[in-house]
Amino acid sequence: MRKYIAARPWLRVFYLPAYAPELNPTENVWSNMKRSMANLASGTVTNLARIAKNRLKAMQYRPDLINGFLAATGLAPP
Repeated sequence: MRKYIAARPWLRVFYLPAYAPELNPTENVWSNMKRSMANLASGTVTNLARIAKNRLKAMQYRPDLINGFLAATGLAPP
């Protein structure tokens, strides 16, 4: 892995503790999505998967939201 990282000067790597959800922006993405689906009765697993994909797709078009998730970690953006 060190060779892979060293061969790519554009790659920025952060060494994190084994368990640090507060430093993982993905945790904020899932938390946000779960809150938006809290009182949802989807009926089927297929329908639930469709709704989850739609919610994630909607987040994709909100760069301010994603940037907020990154900023909440305290890590510098690339």
